[in-house]
Amino acid sequence: MDTDQLLLLEEEAARLGFSQRLPADWLREHVQAAAVHYLFPAMEHRLSHRPEVSPQWRCELLLTVWTGEEVLSLLDVWPASFEELAETPDTTAKTDIAARMKRALSLREWAERGR
Repeated sequence: MDTDQLLLLEEEAARLGFSQRLPADWLREHVQAAAVHYLFPAMEHRLSHRPEVSPQWRCELLLTVWTGEEVLSLLDVWPASFEELAETPDTTAKTDIAARMKRALSLREWAERGR
């Protein structure tokens, strides 16, 4: 997805009070505006105490930050919002993206390096 789509998902997560999200202002400051970012559902997240926002999909998010590095984060997404995203990678590309996710620094590790 592009940065604009990412910002919309992050803003939706904030509006709904999802726990795994990044502030949109932080993203605008730290990600490459023209980058492509990748989102993969990792698990279904159910909240018995908040059925109005359940289930969510907890997704792994591969971000391209302003330095050109890819970093790994998490984002909780409505399943319907995820389904609206265009899926463009073929199987080979998905395998490559999954391998890059495994090698990527976490967002916390990247931030602690003083970037």
